[in-house]
Amino acid sequence: MIALSSAIRKRLRLRHLQLMLALSTAGSLRRAADELAMTQPAATKALRELEDAVGVQLFVRHARGMNATVYGEAVMRYARVVFEDLDELREELAAIEAGDVGKVRIGAVMAPAPELLTRAIVALKEAHPRLQITVQIDTSDVLVPALQQDQLDLMIGRIPDGVPGLDLSFETLSEEALSIVVRPGHPVRAIPRPKLAALAAYPWIVQPHPSPMRQIIDQTFRESRVTAPVSLVETSSILTTLSLLRDADMLAVLPSSVALYYEALGLIASLSTPLRGRLAPYGLILRKNRRVRPATQLAIDAIRAVA
Repeated sequence: MIALSSAIRKRLRLRHLQLMLALSTAGSLRRAADELAMTQPAATKALRELEDAVGVQLFVRHARGMNATVYGEAVMRYARVVFEDLDELREELAAIEAGDVGKVRIGAVMAPAPELLTRAIVALKEAHPRLQITVQIDTSDVLVPALQQDQLDLMIGRIPDGVPGLDLSFETLSEEALSIVVRPGHPVRAIPRPKLAALAAYPWIVQPHPSPMRQIIDQTFRESRVTAPVSLVETSSILTTLSLLRDADMLAVLPSSVALYYEALGLIASLSTPLRGRLAPYGLILRKNRRVRPATQLAIDAIRAVA
């Protein structure tokens, strides 16, 4: 029977979690004991203490060794989280000692990058020059797993359909329209309001499945009863998209805010051809029940202030 939380807190020791972490990589009690400079009897005793503390069997013993039960796998997973948090604590203490306020890892979809995210980062660096900021721009289906696996501290985007998001919180920031864009000298620019069928004859640059933007593009062709373009280049890289648009008579779909930014620089031009459907609002996504570090909170506050 699973022990009460109060009982686990009283009996759980750091050496128990160190042993579980070692077992998750060593594969055997003997190798785990060697890794921790423990005798095998001491490791066996510590494992029994842990099983008594939590109230369930963590491993099934057999002649060739032992295998983790579902309970054992859960404890090993949380042992990794505990030591990852300790690593973060050490980094934060070192940053404070050095006069910094830490670091924050931000993931974002393309739309908020030119305005919201840029202004938030500028404000953060003005107020906290030594704050370390890492930014990853990608699609939501890439960013959400990265957030869940602790590779990001927060993200601005969406929780894609079909992706388990019970461990995530979502706070709406803004809506996002889409625009079809080309290079300024593209032949279709001579047509006042080009039809979708005419545009389908050209190569298109699109985001890979299952990104929400790609779903809107596919929906537009289906509902317009127009055959989708046969010639496609799939990429989520804005640099690759702009380079291809510059050098070829291709078309691409960008968030309207991004399109306006690069249009003002003279790099692209937006077409009047509408896209059916609209992307769901993007928002601030965090992991639930996870400690928010001071550096992450500074970034959250800056993003909210700009939004």
